[in-house]
Amino acid sequence: MTTLFKTPQGEQAVKTCYQAMLDQWPVHNRHLRLPTRQGETFVLASGSQDKPALVLLHGSASNSASWVADVPLWSQSFNVFAVDLIGEPGLSAPSRPPLASEAYAEWLDDVMEGLGLSSASFVGLSLGGWVALDYAIRRSERVEKLVLLSPGGIGRNRNILVWALPLLLLGSWGRRKMQERIGGATLTAASFTNSPMGALTETIFAHFKPRTSPLPQPTTEQLRRLVMPVMAILGGKDVFIDAPRTRDRLEENVTRLTMRYLPEAPHFIPDQSEAVLDFLRGG
Repeated sequence: MTTLFKTPQGEQAVKTCYQAMLDQWPVHNRHLRLPTRQGETFVLASGSQDKPALVLLHGSASNSASWVADVPLWSQSFNVFAVDLIGEPGLSAPSRPPLASEAYAEWLDDVMEGLGLSSASFVGLSLGGWVALDYAIRRSERVEKLVLLSPGGIGRNRNILVWALPLLLLGSWGRRKMQERIGGATLTAASFTNSPMGALTETIFAHFKPRTSPLPQPTTEQLRRLVMPVMAILGGKDVFIDAPRTRDRLEENVTRLTMRYLPEAPHFIPDQSEAVLDFLRGG
């Protein structure tokens, strides 16, 4: 276990903002707390339990609130399980096991067992994309379809600390500039900054200590293990990942690939719910 927040007060501020979003979740939901070998894991379940399972894995310095705009649509067709990643500012355990190990796959095995699932489709964003990819490589029989949104670890790792740390030292102004580089106009518009999600994002950036270690890069042989249908959505102006190289490696090695490359898009790419749903529902 590790301390994820700068202060106990900051941790409480983040959890209060997150709870406020959970209290206003736009569709009927169930709160699940599952025992795993890495500690308790929080899952926000939405949608009918007789529909196909869809597991969502959010990015770094975030939690399942990331999916608030997507779940109302996806839960009409799927039993959606938004999982708070361990070691992130959600309600799961603050555990950060080694990335270059079986630990995250074994943790997801425990989550799947707790949910009563033998298999599911997965959508992963950024760090969550890497976790979903790692699971699909190690447990291909358990992943029906895989959607990777701005996934980390496939292309060249970028050292974002060079520009991110100075901005984080400049208070709220610096955090806003960082959000602008991550999400462009979407994350700096008043409609976002004045929203509950905007308040949660600002609070996390102010109080949370994100990961700094690079993500292990899958080999060519490992990428070729992805036998399930895979969709990747990438932005050409992503400041976190090497989007062109990510695109090239996936196109070279993944047979059943649907690529959606948006040259002008940043790391956070809004309004992709329908494209993802079309892929997930396709034959």
